Amino acid sequence: MAHNLNFNNDTQKHAFFSVKEKAWHGLGTIVDAYPTSAEALKFAGLDYTVVKRPLFTLDNLNNEFRGGEVLPAEAGVEVPNFYATMRTDTEQVLGVVGRDYSVVQNVDAFSFFDSIVGGGEGIQYETAGALGKGERIFITAKLPSYIRVGKDDLIEQYLFLTTSHDGGGSISAAFTPVRIVCNNTLNAAMRNHKNAIRIRHSSGAADRLKQAHALMGISSNLAVEMEEIFNHWAKVRIADEAKQRGFAEAAAGLR
Repeated sequence: MAHNLNFNNDTQKHAFFSVKEKAWHGLGTIVDAYPTSAEALKFAGLDYTVVKRPLFTLDNLNNEFRGGEVLPAEAGVEVPNFYATMRTDTEQVLGVVGRDYSVVQNVDAFSFFDSIVGGGEGIQYETAGALGKGERIFITAKLPSYIRVGKDDLIEQYLFLTTSHDGGGSISAAFTPVRIVCNNTLNAAMRNHKNAIRIRHSSGAADRLKQAHALMGISSNLAVEMEEIFNHWAKVRIADEAKQRGFAEAAAGLR
């Protein structure tokens, strides 16, 4: 399964939602109108919480444990400074993390988008989903403005955020032209993005995520300046002689 979307056995649904346009895999919930952050969270199956729980191993007397056996509580020896991250709805283990790892809940990731424009006005939640057992999530939002070049050339702007619950990566947010719908397109967006912000899952990560929205908001405003620049150069006519001279200079620089 190249899409690697999480399938919830309890709900019998894939953890993914999309607005209007179906993804190539045809899975998840397709809605007609852009949802609020609370609605998007449910449509995408991301309305679960993640907790850190202590890790235990078997003691010397019980190291021959075989699946299905019931062992006494005292058979477990706690593993110091390491924890399992678990979904509270399915009780699936998502990963093993250290003492300083801080869980950033899915709802906080959506709050990040809402805060960029103050309360969510203008943010259009385009896609969202969970991968694997739910250890990695992604959210793609279409920003309310386009970069318009000339009359008909429109460049859509997407802002995406991805975070993991397994200790395998930081919280990342960036602008991308990629509409993320699966594992492959998430990887493509991670390779093709700009103005990225990365936050480690350490103490205070949620607060730093709140602060980061200001920088991302400033970055999104750069689209206005870019539109002016693109349209300026779209109207500039370059004589053939100037083009040939430019090509000659470029070629000389390569030698």
